[in-house]
Amino acid sequence: MTIDSQEEINKILVEKSSVKLLKIKQLISNMSTSEIAHCIESSPPEQRQIIWSVIDVSIEGDVLGELGEEIQKDLLSEIDNDELSKLISDLELDEMVDIIQNLPESRMQFLLSSMSAIDRDRIRLVLEYPEDSAGGLLNTDTISVQQDHTLDIVIKYLKSFEKLPKNTDKIFVVSKNNQFIGELMLSSILVADDLKITVRELMQETVDPIDINQTDREVAKLFKQQDLVSAPVIDENRQLIGRITFDDVVDVIIEDADQNLLSMAGIAEDTFLPPGRAARRRIIWLGLNLLTAVIAALAINIFQDTISKAVYLAVLMPIVASMGGVAATQTLSIVLRGLTLEQITKSNLGWLFKRELAVSILNGIALSLLIGFATFLWFQNSILSILISVAMVINLISSVIAGVFVPIILRKLKHDPAIAGSVIVTTVTDVVGFVSFLGLAAVFLL
Repeated sequence: MTIDSQEEINKILVEKSSVKLLKIKQLISNMSTSEIAHCIESSPPEQRQIIWSVIDVSIEGDVLGELGEEIQKDLLSEIDNDELSKLISDLELDEMVDIIQNLPESRMQFLLSSMSAIDRDRIRLVLEYPEDSAGGLLNTDTISVQQDHTLDIVIKYLKSFEKLPKNTDKIFVVSKNNQFIGELMLSSILVADDLKITVRELMQETVDPIDINQTDREVAKLFKQQDLVSAPVIDENRQLIGRITFDDVVDVIIEDADQNLLSMAGIAEDTFLPPGRAARRRIIWLGLNLLTAVIAALAINIFQDTISKAVYLAVLMPIVASMGGVAATQTLSIVLRGLTLEQITKSNLGWLFKRELAVSILNGIALSLLIGFATFLWFQNSILSILISVAMVINLISSVIAGVFVPIILRKLKHDPAIAGSVIVTTVTDVVGFVSFLGLAAVFLL
């Protein structure tokens, strides 16, 4: 879907026309399910309902599966249980589970009771595991064979399927009691000269399957490193439970990046969330920021006598604090990215800290000379110029210490560094900036 298509739909949505619904239906009939989902996510709540109402019933489930959790919940609240049961019946297992997890317990149990025993057991298996684990990502639509089967038997078995599961690039080799042994690429079967050879002779046994309890981040890292399309998932007894495909991993990567970006600002909400709900979600974060602002104010209050004797200090002190805050945010962003990609370890943390420290010292010298010169031109006071320059260097060094170690400590304490990190590091640089500048001024200037 192009931006022009989205603009056209938005224009039609605000029209007061009797053929508005027909126009929208014609437009979205040429879109893929992911494009329709994007269109819904790019519209305010009342307009989403209009778009949803004209979607063909046959693709409603696929569109619902493409939507973000927040919007999914809103639409699900408008769909009755019987309709929802039909809507998700043809979805992939992982998509079905994603939708069911967003439902209240009573609705979840109703849907499970309306399914076949096989589907119910498959879904309950996935629901046993956390959403952010390999178990929460897996799909049970695996194709497995035994190692003593010949290739011609395998081909006949594959042809017995009406269609192969989506993103099938390999089949898995298991023992008679379903223990994972290896995998057989479909491409290897297609180019084999002799169809009488056994699976054992062609399969790969060196494959490391994914443990069902691994985190989704570990799974995403594995897919990236090995350029995988699909991968087997096993339990603690090496029993083949299912598989994970790259499309699920892409969703994990996008959600993780989106969450990290929003978490740094203390928000995690739909772009077009109604004002009341958005306000409730942000008030906690704003309250926390208010608390940190009070801490910074208390630091300033210690030097109120100093400021009253030299009012120009109040003009200059925000400069020091602001520069430290920006520098800390830069370092914090680098560290958060490294932690997310699992690039930072004990062995390279020291090098990273030294690099960031060197950067801050170099920038500190350059910026301190600049602000010192500007301060001298402004106030004609050489001591004041030196003091603000020294305070600038001190605060930039503190920004590195906070930017590197605060997220590391938060991660060790099992807290999300993206959420709390920015508040803590900016508070540190604000306090250090005010105390260093005003403290130096109290000692050497007055």
